[in-house]
Amino acid sequence: MHTGSPSVRPHTLDRLMPLVYDQLRSMARRQLSRRDHGGTLSTTGLVHEAYLKLADQARVPAGDRAHFFAVASVAMRHVLVDRARARLAGKREGRLERVTLDQDNLPDKDQPESLLELNDALERLTVLDPRLAQVVDCRFFGGLSEEETAETIGVTVRTVQRDWVKARMLLRQALAP
Repeated sequence: MHTGSPSVRPHTLDRLMPLVYDQLRSMARRQLSRRDHGGTLSTTGLVHEAYLKLADQARVPAGDRAHFFAVASVAMRHVLVDRARARLAGKREGRLERVTLDQDNLPDKDQPESLLELNDALERLTVLDPRLAQVVDCRFFGGLSEEETAETIGVTVRTVQRDWVKARMLLRQALAP
């Protein structure tokens, strides 16, 4: 989060949450339905942990509603990555599996190594092209549609489609052995 933008104070975040809670639950439900089959993290738990991540920041960058959901998508990604790291820390040996970015074959609760590998590649993509990384955060971690992602980032749906293809290609290259 950059410091030059207007920001929301934590007490404002408390007032904002009831207004966006249902949308955040929808985002979390989409995310968990693809990944955490029978896991211990519930939709409500993911939303609440993402809220805690946002509240931990001194200020959350302000913007419009779409910008808030983009920030919330990143917070949800961080929650999932933190949980994957915790699962790995509890294991003596992990088994590495290749990550694909196809909707039908996303890393799930049994693949924390893959999620961490994807997160590292996404961090590198952020340096290369921040907008591509935003598209991945919104689509992959936030579960937003192409239209919602376009609104969030402030680009056209066609740009989101092109960026999604390009981001997946770059991430696949980054994750290749």
